[in-house]
Amino acid sequence: MKNNVQFSVLMSVYKKEEVKYFIEALDSVINQTVSPSQIVLVRDGLVPQELQTTIDKYLEKYSGLFTYVPLEENGGLGKALRLGLTYCKYDFVARMDTDDICVSDRFEQQLSFLRDNPDVDIVGGDISEFSLSPDQVVDFRLVPKTHEEIVACLKKRCPFNHMTVMFKKEAIERANSYEDFYLFEDWYLWIRMYLHNAKFANLNKVLVNVRIGDMANRRGGIKYYKSYAALLKYMRKNKMIGGIAALKMKIIRFTGYVLLPAKLRKAAYKKFLRKSKNVQ
Repeated sequence: MKNNVQFSVLMSVYKKEEVKYFIEALDSVINQTVSPSQIVLVRDGLVPQELQTTIDKYLEKYSGLFTYVPLEENGGLGKALRLGLTYCKYDFVARMDTDDICVSDRFEQQLSFLRDNPDVDIVGGDISEFSLSPDQVVDFRLVPKTHEEIVACLKKRCPFNHMTVMFKKEAIERANSYEDFYLFEDWYLWIRMYLHNAKFANLNKVLVNVRIGDMANRRGGIKYYKSYAALLKYMRKNKMIGGIAALKMKIIRFTGYVLLPAKLRKAAYKKFLRKSKNVQ
């Protein structure tokens, strides 16, 4: 496989996206050292006029690059990506969010790795997190790197930064593609890929600069917990974890994401899932 191999980028945008962040995200995908052959953009429901105007401008400027899939109603990320994947023309597909910023050689690094490791089905990487500027890093989310480390992590928490992954389309389809699973669409997919004998890897490099959001608060409440409990039930059913391990994990999540006040939840989220900016 050559570094100029054709590949698709899969993105989904919805009404709450900030226009200026959307522009920065798209530009970071387009202006790569190895450019994508296709960008599949799913509009997950109607969006404000300013955002729609921006979408239309990119579609006109890069008419041969974009495949636009406009949905009239918002159905959630899992459903949007499942549909969007069916429009991806190429064997390799990269995921990207519509408010983050790719490092300039992200795709080149991933394609090179896949060329050298043809048995790998999906490769992601680390992320940096920032508030005002990508140059002002606040935290990192570092992920396990080898297949064995990723599988061990998979049974406890999500082992990939979703916005960094590049995968073989065939491997995703073999696991029945994305499905609707509240706030766990990606983890649920990685589990099913594991059950279909997929080979995993993460690069020891930051691939995407991610804006700090309100993830700790969004990932809280009884709805979040019920979705997490359903994920554990699925893992138990497939003999990935035992009953005692599942119980411990549910207690920890229930305490942290249902009982803890928002401020304490945010502090715990940062302490256990992030690394300080002195890591690298």
